[in-house]
Amino acid sequence: MTPVQTYYETLAASMIKKMEKRGFEAWYCPDRREAVKTALSLIKEGSTVTWGGSMSILESGLVQALDPEKYHIIDRSKAATAEEKKECYRQAFSSDYYLMSTNAITKDGELVNVDGTGNRAAALVYGPDHVLILAGMNKVEPNLPAAIDRVHHTAAPANAIRLGLHTPCAKTGSCADCLSPDCICAHTVITRYNRIPGRIKVLLVGEALGY
Repeated sequence: MTPVQTYYETLAASMIKKMEKRGFEAWYCPDRREAVKTALSLIKEGSTVTWGGSMSILESGLVQALDPEKYHIIDRSKAATAEEKKECYRQAFSSDYYLMSTNAITKDGELVNVDGTGNRAAALVYGPDHVLILAGMNKVEPNLPAAIDRVHHTAAPANAIRLGLHTPCAKTGSCADCLSPDCICAHTVITRYNRIPGRIKVLLVGEALGY
């Protein structure tokens, strides 16, 4: 292993112990291939599965690996109208498995997510029976202030550019603490504890995924 890979594995081992104290179930996967394999082993056949707007999930290959013959898949990208898309959002709250990443995660095991619409953060907080989070170790930060800073100065500008939004960060690359109509930093959710045993599962991946 490279020094970085060894560092990721060592750090993840420490984080997993802290996350378990917070009620999360957590695993370390050295790469995205192992992460997809582990994720699929955790999703029961016949389940309803959907996901939030996550580049990590797409980059990992997890979405592409979901067999429509094994799962009932809710894919909002296939919605033909705004009303159909809204219905997908609503159905997500009653899904068996909700797949997502996290914008940042602290070394102490806290999840930090900042949303525009809020559907992803809402599903994390309540609704789906299981929330499966796949996060690259590039999203780990020392503490909450650093994690929130990461979202505003790294994840949000990149996502605003990807989505073609008209925000200051999309134009300058820097957060302006804006109140733009296109603002994607409308809701901030810090998940420090999981009260429902087995609901939130976190796969830490030993490579960079997402923004």
